[in-house]
Amino acid sequence: MVLTVMCVGYFLVLLDVTIVNVALPRLGDDLGTGVAGLQWVVDGYAVAFASLLLASGAAGDRLGHRRIVLLGLTVFGLASAACTMAPTPEVLIGARIAQGVGGALLLPGTLAVIADAYPDRQGQARAIGVWAGIGGLALPAGPLCGGLLVQTAGWRAVFAINLPIVLVAAIVAHRVVPGTSHRSTTPTDRLGTVLGVVLLSATTLAVIEAGHAGLAPLTGIAAAVAALALGAFVVAERRSPHPMLPPALWRRPAFAAANVAAGVMNLGTLGMLFLLTAYLQTVQDRNALQAGIAVLPLFLPLVVLGPLSGRLTARLGPRVPMLTGLVIAAAGFALICGWSASTTYARLFPALLVWGIGLGVLTPAVVSAAVGAVEPGRSGLASGVNNTARQAGGAVGIALYGAVAGPAARPATFISGLHALAAVTAVAFVVAAAASTVLIPGRQAAS
Repeated sequence: MVLTVMCVGYFLVLLDVTIVNVALPRLGDDLGTGVAGLQWVVDGYAVAFASLLLASGAAGDRLGHRRIVLLGLTVFGLASAACTMAPTPEVLIGARIAQGVGGALLLPGTLAVIADAYPDRQGQARAIGVWAGIGGLALPAGPLCGGLLVQTAGWRAVFAINLPIVLVAAIVAHRVVPGTSHRSTTPTDRLGTVLGVVLLSATTLAVIEAGHAGLAPLTGIAAAVAALALGAFVVAERRSPHPMLPPALWRRPAFAAANVAAGVMNLGTLGMLFLLTAYLQTVQDRNALQAGIAVLPLFLPLVVLGPLSGRLTARLGPRVPMLTGLVIAAAGFALICGWSASTTYARLFPALLVWGIGLGVLTPAVVSAAVGAVEPGRSGLASGVNNTARQAGGAVGIALYGAVAGPAARPATFISGLHALAAVTAVAFVVAAAASTVLIPGRQAAS
């Protein structure tokens, strides 16, 4: 039951990513916002989420993961209600930021509770596989339910659907999740947390503004703030007696490689997903439900292959599944380079399916590699770092890919950008696969 309720929490966070994407065109028309505003609807959530994951993981280690999970569910539920009632793009973006805070409190705790419940490496890898598979149900459910809700009840319903899930999850978690037997006494790195928020927020703003307004003053200011925040963050973490992101962890090759691969995975996947929604609905003129059905081949393999990859990781270690998943996903991205405005679904399907198979194999392995590279008492920190790498990569990917491709209302320019980004993403996945071959441990080290 503990594993199940933690998977529900993970499901909730992922549902809100994919269910919102399919609602973006209708949402933009209703609230009168363009590509930059839609990027912030997605990235407001992602930036807050990524920026606070490390602090949330560490807070769970100190205060107990059960308490932080329950707080995250509460914040997420209240923010979802605010999204449902938002009258303007600015209010919606603010509510999405609050949702990101709730998600950041919730997600590291779900994985850390599982890690504590399954202390042996093989059992932990299998449980993470189930976690990835059940959480992965949110990925196909998001576009499908989102499309149905948008078509029948409007875009606000995609946020209202969170409310009953939050209520049930909170009640069950309160009853079945045990308290943490071992707690860290390490103080919170407040300066590192603040600098991390500034760094990711300024980077995202600079990329979005560069795509929207070119080298405008705001773009330069945001880029300068990001550069200063990066330098200050590095200095602060080196000097802090209790850094949020301990530099020593990054000297562990397996830990560094797993988290870099996680960042690359979400940068390419969420960036391309943002473009895919616009391509299907604006360029090819599908409605929200048709678009949601069209992307199912991308997400269904995560449901089927997540548990299988978890068992494979338990037997072989994370290296082989990571290498396999990265290469397969790269092949899927490469197939996108052949798409045009009039490409039939018969030609879209193989790219989506291959891309999805790669992610299904990769996701449990990359999480297991990161968590397995640290001591059991630091599972909350490890899960926070891994999820931060993934979500930060996703936030930057949405900003970058949207800026490069531009609005889908200009199909020729948009599709040229889509092709270039798909090719670059395929190359990045291949490079990550090569690094994983060298740096990620095999069976003996994983055991």
